[in-house]
Amino acid sequence: MKKIEAIIKPFKLEEVKDALAEVGVVGMSVSEVKGFGRQKGHTEIYRGSEYTVDFLPKVKIETVVADGTVDDAIAAITKAAATGKIGDGKIFVQPIEQAIRIRTGESGEEAV
Repeated sequence: MKKIEAIIKPFKLEEVKDALAEVGVVGMSVSEVKGFGRQKGHTEIYRGSEYTVDFLPKVKIETVVADGTVDDAIAAITKAAATGKIGDGKIFVQPIEQAIRIRTGESGEEAV
C-alpha cells in the first residue's frame, strides 16, 4: 500500500476528486493548507501599501491505495490538477506498513 499526498490549487479539487473516483480511489482526506514553492508567493497592494504574500492557499489531498493502483492514481491527479502554470502543486508517495479499519478490525488492503 502507498499513501499519496497531493498539494494542488484549490479550484482543481473537484476535478481531481472525480478523476480519482474514475480510477477506483474510494476514500480521501482533504485539508486546506498554505505554502509556497518555486513561485515564492507574490505581492499585493492593500489600501495603497504593497506587501508580500508568502503563503498561498492550497489544498492537500491524502489517500491510501493498493500498490497496483498507485500509477493510475498519480496519472489521474497529474492530468486533472495541471494548468500548465507555476504553482500547480506536487505529489508525494510514501509506503504504508499497516492499515486497520477501526469499525471492523480489518487490516491491510481490505481496510482501505
